[in-house]
Amino acid sequence: MSIVHRMASNKASSAALTFELVAKCSTTRARASILTLPHGPVNLPIFMPVATQASLKGITPEQLEGTGCRLCLNNTYHLGLKPGQEVLDAVGGAHKLQGWKHNLLTDSGGFQMVSLLKLAKVTEEGVRFLSPHDGSPMLLTPEHSMSLQNSIGSDIMMQLDDVLVTTHPDKARMREAMERSVRWLDRCIKAHKNPDRQNLFCIIQGGLDLEMRRECCREMVARDTPGIAIGGLSGGEAKDDFCNVVATCTELLPDLKPRYVMGIGYPEDLVVSVALGADMFDCVWPTRTARFGNAITKHGVLNMKKEQYAKDFGPIEDGCGCPCCRPVDQEGAIGVTRAFVHHNSAKETVAAHLLTIHNVWYQLHLMGGARDAIIADKFPAFVKEFFNNLYPDRKSYPSWAVNALKNVGIDLFES
Repeated sequence: MSIVHRMASNKASSAALTFELVAKCSTTRARASILTLPHGPVNLPIFMPVATQASLKGITPEQLEGTGCRLCLNNTYHLGLKPGQEVLDAVGGAHKLQGWKHNLLTDSGGFQMVSLLKLAKVTEEGVRFLSPHDGSPMLLTPEHSMSLQNSIGSDIMMQLDDVLVTTHPDKARMREAMERSVRWLDRCIKAHKNPDRQNLFCIIQGGLDLEMRRECCREMVARDTPGIAIGGLSGGEAKDDFCNVVATCTELLPDLKPRYVMGIGYPEDLVVSVALGADMFDCVWPTRTARFGNAITKHGVLNMKKEQYAKDFGPIEDGCGCPCCRPVDQEGAIGVTRAFVHHNSAKETVAAHLLTIHNVWYQLHLMGGARDAIIADKFPAFVKEFFNNLYPDRKSYPSWAVNALKNVGIDLFES
């Protein structure tokens, strides 16, 4: 693993990554940064759409690029099954396979320990899966995960970690998973063949045990990977517990490395996590909910299948800058109406495609707005406006968000 060299008080680099801290919020822990990867710069904080099978369902790489996305996710486990490593090697990696000229991040495949638990068995060697496609066996070890991700050619690759849901009742098993994740990181570092052009991120585990999380932070930071992820969340834990884990970890992480909270996608979660000091997030929710006919807006999620939109000829969201919502007289605009989306949402895939573009745009624009507010040192006002738009009645503010934000200096009830 290449040692990170300090270039200046706000900048650090490794062989395939440069991290520049642009601004810090004077109230919270929020940061604005520039993460430069092999396929170009990425502004942080950022939401990363999930292209599990090397594509976002229903939209083209050009349409994804048009949302402003410069970093999205592929899944190592699924690409390892199909098209398989031989095809990835032959084509020259996932960028070429999917026609994507910007950055990619790959999950190690470890999350499938949770999502495919009935098909998986975990040992020190690795994870044995039965393929959900044909039932054939597959052994995913730290070494094989690195080999697959080297073939994929992702700009950021994740270590294989031992993943448990945070609500797992067995503390001994949780400790075993945390300590094994550290050992597996060492194996990943040793097996990684392309540190000059691919960045390996570690993943902090430890469930909801804050002392275990602190211990894991110390171990992972000592390995000096180019970036650091907080894993194992979004497993059904209470939001207060989620916030405590994120806050505990970010407090211990180095300033000059990107901080990635895995599996986070609801707008409230994103905004609060930024305030707690995190930089990067991903989730399938914005694209999945689009396929159910739902549009994400600053005033909440709209179910476009509802009859009330049948004769609504306004845009999906007034003032939205996405190609779907912009007026047709603007360059690159589609000028879609709510009535059109409603008409197609139950019968044609075009509605899901359009809502996917809109929802991805919303998530990216939300993080862009947070970044601008941090740079202008107006982030607390941004957070208050966000929650006011989402919850016009202050009495309905979620208590977990109120508490987490208060701990970093934002009182949502203060004008």
